[in-house]
Amino acid sequence: MTERKAGEWRLETDAESVQRDLSRLVLTLIELIRQLVERQCVRRMDTGELSGEQLEAVGLTLMRLEEAMAELCERFGLTPADLNLDLGPLGTLLPAD
Repeated sequence: MTERKAGEWRLETDAESVQRDLSRLVLTLIELIRQLVERQCVRRMDTGELSGEQLEAVGLTLMRLEEAMAELCERFGLTPADLNLDLGPLGTLLPAD
């Protein structure tokens, strides 16, 4: 943003940066959900709620989702660190693994 007149702001954007920022936001949300699902699966595994067959299916699904996320990040020129939004005084959105 650049200041034009007192109290008036103008947002300067280009199509490429808008696409990259939107891609970053969408991938960040997908990564957050992926991590939450993974943690829930680990909790269910630890409590013995999942059968061996279910564990195998969940593990394979999570592995494929992680690979797909890596491919999407590469496609949009993002790194996993780019997805960890800084929320200011609250810290970062995604936990450090």
